[in-house]
Amino acid sequence: MIFRLAIASLFARTLTVSMTVLAIALSVALFLGVEKVRTGAKASFADTISGTDLIVGARSGSVQLLLYSVFRIGNATNNVTWESYQDIAARPDVEWIVPISLGDSHRQFRVMGTTPAFFAHYKYRQGRALAVADGVIMDDLFDTVIGADVAATLGYSVDDPIVVAHGLASFTEHKDQPFRVSGILEKTGTPVDRTVIVSLEAIEAIHVDWQSGAQIPGQSTPVDVIRQMDLTPKAVTAALVGVESPLQTFALQRAINEYRQEPLLAILPGVALQELWGIVGIAETALLAVSAMVVVTALIGMMATIFSSLNERRREMAIFRAMGARPATILGMLVLEAMVMAAVGALFGLLFLYLGLIIAQPILDSAFGLWLPIDAPTLREFWVILAVICAGAIVSLVPALRAYRMSVADGMMVKT
Repeated sequence: MIFRLAIASLFARTLTVSMTVLAIALSVALFLGVEKVRTGAKASFADTISGTDLIVGARSGSVQLLLYSVFRIGNATNNVTWESYQDIAARPDVEWIVPISLGDSHRQFRVMGTTPAFFAHYKYRQGRALAVADGVIMDDLFDTVIGADVAATLGYSVDDPIVVAHGLASFTEHKDQPFRVSGILEKTGTPVDRTVIVSLEAIEAIHVDWQSGAQIPGQSTPVDVIRQMDLTPKAVTAALVGVESPLQTFALQRAINEYRQEPLLAILPGVALQELWGIVGIAETALLAVSAMVVVTALIGMMATIFSSLNERRREMAIFRAMGARPATILGMLVLEAMVMAAVGALFGLLFLYLGLIIAQPILDSAFGLWLPIDAPTLREFWVILAVICAGAIVSLVPALRAYRMSVADGMMVKT
């Protein structure tokens, strides 16, 4: 009986009820959307590098090593000598190893020297490999492969020339050894998109005429001569390591950390990523708090709507009371109306969320490399819907209690 009265009353106020339901739907969609983006961003962050068992660099902090070797942020405190790199590579428990050399830049983008093995072993988003969108992997000493963001920001295409600058904030350029863009990588949503990749030998080649961080005055070795030189590097910045068996990972990490020839550090990328997320991920809490306040605001708006409708419905309540309806019936009807509005709004919010995901998923993936999976509604989302319904019932108690106290005489009184 109460349910039929509540539904009939809601249909009698279609416009007002529809606006309230829409406000709740949008707020719930926003709250759940923020949660989806938060989990998606965290997963994308954790999948910045996958399939790599250890990252090796000079002894510093785990987060610092992760920042400069993976995210190209900051600088290494020291380099790893080529002899130490070869010692690690020769260990029987090492399946593969990829050297990384950092230090130079190109128009605010980091330049990274490495080997072709980088394109074979660097994985992201749970095992996805790097792919070339245009051109080929470098096959000449002065070829370079650039990330998607580098190409988009600077307007580069295959065969365009690139001049590398010495250091990160230097006005000195290696103009006598220009590079050629041989390939452009597909968008990954990782720091690779903002990286100019060259060979290790190329890093040595452009520094042939340099000593102690400065160019030797009056010296300029011809490119043809440089090509004939031994360009084996003397040191690298870091190395990505794959282990033969996961059971050997910790033993290899301990052996590298105890390496006697020079102080080295080996870190587990997953552990370091979680540590870094703990530092930068505090913003997600603030974002969730803001979206939760949006839901609270919508519920308060619903309470205000019910309050404002009470004066218009005083005669209706009085008629119900005069026909024998108990005060508890009036209270229950108003609470039930609020619960129905909250439930319908929350369900529509869930529908809006998944419609938005279907539309936004390919856009976010191509533009930002942020992958938001479209899965079946989770238990957490149903708990959110249930919480919104319960909150709707709670906020409706204030106007419902006022209606509960209305008397028949007050409701039938004609005010002038």
